[in-house]
Amino acid sequence: MMESFKTFVHNKRQEDLVQKAGEIAQKISKQSNINDQQADFSKENVKVFQNEQYLSLTIPESYGGEGLSLYEFLLIQERLAMGDGPAALSVGWHLGILMELRDESLIERPIYKQLAEEVGTSQVLVNRAASEPATGSPTRGGVPETTAHFEDGHYIISGRKTFTTMASVLDYAIINAFIPELDEIGWFFIPLHYKGVKVDKTWDTLGMRGTGSHDLVLEDVKIPEDYYVERKDDQPKGPKGWLLHIPACYLGIALAASQDAIEFAKNFQPNSLDTPISEVAHIQQKIGDMELKLLQARHFMYSVARQWDEEPEKRPSLSSSLGAVKTTATNTANEVVDLAMRIAGGRGLSKSYPFEKYYRDVRAGLHNPPMDDMVLTMLAKEAIERQNSKD
Repeated sequence: MMESFKTFVHNKRQEDLVQKAGEIAQKISKQSNINDQQADFSKENVKVFQNEQYLSLTIPESYGGEGLSLYEFLLIQERLAMGDGPAALSVGWHLGILMELRDESLIERPIYKQLAEEVGTSQVLVNRAASEPATGSPTRGGVPETTAHFEDGHYIISGRKTFTTMASVLDYAIINAFIPELDEIGWFFIPLHYKGVKVDKTWDTLGMRGTGSHDLVLEDVKIPEDYYVERKDDQPKGPKGWLLHIPACYLGIALAASQDAIEFAKNFQPNSLDTPISEVAHIQQKIGDMELKLLQARHFMYSVARQWDEEPEKRPSLSSSLGAVKTTATNTANEVVDLAMRIAGGRGLSKSYPFEKYYRDVRAGLHNPPMDDMVLTMLAKEAIERQNSKD
């Protein structure tokens, strides 16, 4: 598997990280089909991540982490997804959120500092929960129906959050809510063992079933005043580089599908042929097409990640590049998995092979933010503005 990363690994630290992610990928892959059947994120996988100290990799070293760069983050997530895409996407949200808190200097605030310390010592899990039944994706700008009322030095939170990845195993959630008294939206830190918090196991989807993205239900959850952790003005306004964990995950799935398809082609020889199908011209064309697509998408993703790391002054102007990476990678991943299915033929539909799961899981990437239409509109507007500046 390391062969797939040689082009993108440039030093011993990166090599060790990919190696570590590969070892973890092998362990969590054993639980993958069970998680898919149960549509949940397993406690067994949580233990694997905790034992390997994986959950603290993006926090600063001063808190017990490794302070990964964006480039390093993508390397481990892509490699992890080759073993289990849903598990990689899930833990990517946790690691990405911690990276955002670190890079936006929010991690020094009392509650977040406490969270980082606990991640470093106890490997706790956190995720944001923003989507709701009525608002859909928060990137579309809907006002949350979840409310936070201030009473006697506490906030009382009520509402329902959808698509809460790893809901049944999270220790903490950071949720957005509308505050009627202030007529604004804020973010609140919710320990999931608090009274009034429950998980409604609603996750029953075609793909990415192992993320366990159930509904998080909050019924008059009483939290301290200082658990109001982010106000509207605190929210990072610029591009979010850490969201590249999404395309890294789906490219990892596509890489696994490609390698399995090649292995299948090398070993499958129908009695109508004198050689395995890997020697057949149209199969080789499909393999070459997969390789070309993966090279293009991966080079694009890692080049943007490197620019993010090495030229921080340019980050405010990288929104379109980040969005373009996501759109390119997720669509490419779907195309690659489709080619892998065509190589496997009818056998690719069988549960005895991994292809049908790759096919189901990779579809979900099209529905992760940012959406294709938003990216294309952004690129179009920038292109028009550039042209107008020349006139």
